[in-house]
Amino acid sequence: MTFTQRFIAAPDDIDELGHVNNAVWVRWIQDLSVAHWHAVAAPEHRDAFVWVVTRHEIDYRGNVREGERVTGETWVSEPPRGARFDRHFRFTGDDGRVRVEGVTTWAMIDRATGRLVRIREKIAAPFLDEEIGVEH
Repeated sequence: MTFTQRFIAAPDDIDELGHVNNAVWVRWIQDLSVAHWHAVAAPEHRDAFVWVVTRHEIDYRGNVREGERVTGETWVSEPPRGARFDRHFRFTGDDGRVRVEGVTTWAMIDRATGRLVRIREKIAAPFLDEEIGVEH
């Protein structure tokens, strides 16, 4: 039920405090979620729908410096509610310590109409049943 992806802190990801900037974490959360969608969604679903974030809840628990790696994990633990579902995420350093974790609420939009659409069971099923990972 989890999808994993590795991230490496590049020089452009680092802020004036010497660690990954909060805006970069938000980008990584989105990159992780989108990669999960592309990895498990049926091609016809990827073509027909797009996702937008309606809410982020992020807990920053530690810093990541340039060159450090983290493993991002994401999972959907509950069936969708209408057009929305909550996607949990966690980024863990190579030392096993959690750096960032939280939950993001996503809404599904029909590409053709630009309107919210109810997430059908067929679309949600792969996110509730799969466990996969990729290197990035």
